[in-house]
Amino acid sequence: MYLNGKPHVMVVDDDTDIRETLTELLMEEGYAVSAFGNGRLALEALRAGQRPGVILLDLMMPVMDGWEFRRAQLADPALDEIPVVLITAVGTQRIRSEEFSQVLRKPLRLDRVLDAVARYVATPAAP
Repeated sequence: MYLNGKPHVMVVDDDTDIRETLTELLMEEGYAVSAFGNGRLALEALRAGQRPGVILLDLMMPVMDGWEFRRAQLADPALDEIPVVLITAVGTQRIRSEEFSQVLRKPLRLDRVLDAVARYVATPAAP
C-alpha cells in the first residue's frame, strides 16, 4: 500500500499522455506512482512484490489487455484483494459491476480520478 513512505497507486494504460497525466497529477497530490503501458508489465511488478493501494486500469491495451490482467489478478490469492478502478472509453454495458471496484469513463475528469483513489488509498499527509 505504500511505496517510499507514500500511499501507492498503480496506473496501467497504453496511452502515454493519459499515463503521464495521471502520474503527474497523483504525484503532485503526494502519492507514489508506478505506471505501466500494458497489463503484463503491471502483473510482473505485482508478482515481484509491488502492492499498490489501488490500480487504475485501462481495458484496451496491447500485449495484455485489462480483461486478461484482471482475470490473472483475481486468480492469484496474493493479488486478488487489490482494488481496481477501471478507466475506459469502452461502453459500460459490457462491464459487470462486480468485476471492478469502480468504473470511470474516458475522457477522464481528474477530480473524479482523485476521488476514486482517495476512496481506496489513504490520503497523503500534507508536507
